[in-house]
Amino acid sequence: MPILAAEVDVFPEDLLCRDDFGNDGESQWWAVYTKSRQEKELMRALVAMEIPFYCPVLPHRFRSPSGRLRTSHLPLFPSYLFMYSNGYDRHRALKTNLISKTIEVSNGLQLARDLRQIQRLTQAGLTLSIEVNFQPGSKVRIKSGPLSGVEGIVVKKQGAEFLFVAVNFLQQGALIRLEGDHVVPVI
Repeated sequence: MPILAAEVDVFPEDLLCRDDFGNDGESQWWAVYTKSRQEKELMRALVAMEIPFYCPVLPHRFRSPSGRLRTSHLPLFPSYLFMYSNGYDRHRALKTNLISKTIEVSNGLQLARDLRQIQRLTQAGLTLSIEVNFQPGSKVRIKSGPLSGVEGIVVKKQGAEFLFVAVNFLQQGALIRLEGDHVVPVI
């Protein structure tokens, strides 16, 4: 049986590189809460309708019962997808019957900034885990390497230091293990 390739997790490809969010007066960010396990199906539908979205997806490796190593691609934030659309496109997306609810994002620029950081983490191929609660800690910025400029909060867990990179709107984020001395405090 063939193994499926990863789905398109951002459409268009340059969506998070733009700086003009909210300047057209019509489009805005929406947090889309999908029906159970329908994120990928909604992603396919939005690509077909050419509606901009982002849904961070991570590879998940596991062994099948026969012992073969398999990889599936799972959303970082289960049941959530972020859509940038006008009212008409939002209505078209709702008609797919894959959405449980949409939540208007009041600070689209902050969400776009948070999503850019999450995208950089997922593209770096690092081991990420979801964190559903904000953590107290020191705010820092990575000063070198492929994640240079990414900001987050240093969190200590199980004797190690992690960087918590938040999506403030969801009040969730991703954790990556900090290696070495590559961070500087953010004031």
